[in-house]
Amino acid sequence: MLYITIPKSELFDERTSSFVTIKETKLQLEHSLVSLSKWEQKYKKSFLSTGQMTVDETLYYIQCMTITQNVDPLVYKAISNDIIHQVDEYIGDPMTATTFRKKDPRPSREIITSEIIYYWMFELKIPKECEKWHLNRLLTMIRVSSEKNGPKRKMTKTEIYERNRALNESRKAALHTKG
Repeated sequence: MLYITIPKSELFDERTSSFVTIKETKLQLEHSLVSLSKWEQKYKKSFLSTGQMTVDETLYYIQCMTITQNVDPLVYKAISNDIIHQVDEYIGDPMTATTFRKKDPRPSREIITSEIIYYWMFELKIPKECEKWHLNRLLTMIRVSSEKNGPKRKMTKTEIYERNRALNESRKAALHTKG
C-alpha cells in the first residue's frame, strides 16, 4: 500500500478559461491485478509489455491504483514528477523476501495480460482475494507455485559430480580414510 499526498494547487482549466483550486488530497494506492485490469480495459494493450507509458497513461494508472473513495478527478492533473517517481519505486518494489537462483535464459515471447495472470491464478488454485496483493508479490507467488507443482529439475553433470565429491569427502572424514 502506498500513501501519497497531493498538495493544494491551482490549475488552469482550458475548457472554462479559469483557474481551479485543488485542495490537498491524500490518496491510498495499490499496484494490483485489479488496477492492472482496469488500465488494460481502457487502453486495450498489455500493461506489462507496454514499456514506457505516456503521461496520460501513467496518470490513468495512478487513478486505477487509487483505493481512496470519492476523489476529484482533477486531483490527478496536479500530480508532480516527484510523486510519479514515488509511484514508480513502489511499482518496482518486489514486496517479498523470495528470490530465485537464476532467470530463464530464454525470455517468453508471450504477451502477459491480466487475463493470463488470472488464468495462472486459477490454474494454480491461488485464491481470487490475492488479486488485491501487490502485483510483484502475486507474480512471485505464481512462480513459486509453478515451480513447486512442476516437474523436478534434473541435475546437471557438474552438479552430480559436485554432490558425489562432497559425499566422498564426508565419508572419508567419517571413516578416517584417505580414499
